[in-house]
Amino acid sequence: MLRTVGAELLDELPAADPRAIRSRRDLQRINIVMGHARVIAAVLGDLFPQSTHQLPLAPRTLVELGAGDGTLLLRVARRLGPRPPPMRAMLVDRQPQLSAQTRAEFAALGWHVESIQADVFDWLGRREAETADVTVANLFLHHFTGASLPALLDAAERQTRAFVACEPLRSPTALAGAALLRLLGCSDVTLHDAKVSVRAGFRDNELSALWPGRQGWRLAEWRPGPFTHAFHAAQVPEPTLD
Repeated sequence: MLRTVGAELLDELPAADPRAIRSRRDLQRINIVMGHARVIAAVLGDLFPQSTHQLPLAPRTLVELGAGDGTLLLRVARRLGPRPPPMRAMLVDRQPQLSAQTRAEFAALGWHVESIQADVFDWLGRREAETADVTVANLFLHHFTGASLPALLDAAERQTRAFVACEPLRSPTALAGAALLRLLGCSDVTLHDAKVSVRAGFRDNELSALWPGRQGWRLAEWRPGPFTHAFHAAQVPEPTLD
């Protein structure tokens, strides 16, 4: 199946449109079914274990690109549990939907959250950008094609120590699964966008091949489930002298 990027209806709808609101709720359920919070939390747990002697620094700053309402990252935070030092999370989205309740639930876990309304390229291209310990992208990279996807990964690589993504798996099985979302009560907008997303998804080592500066990075791509393609890149720590 060749990768084809098409227009998704949710991206075209105003944020306050009832169809958009319903579709965003659908996406929350889809993320739960696909287990993306579990996948991302497992990777972060491996990269930054509670005993941080394996790495030079414990994670302090996390960025999510295309973060939406922040509920996916909140589920990740719950799985990770309280971790010293307190985490600072920057949620970047053109149409951020972070609610006061979600912000409060982050705060209860010791996470300080900033909601940033910006185009991802504008935000990544800002002057004097700080380096994040982790950058997360969930159901986001498949929106980009041509030169835009390598450009996005290049900009992210220069500003992070680790990158984790969960994307649609591009396969006949996943396409069939998209059609079955009606059984979950998903709307017509979601059903349309799910099929478009699968056709724009990834497989094999496609994201690794696009990751810049692969020397000095540890890369992995795998299928954590029948409908998900996962990718992570982590800087290889420089050896320390005893």
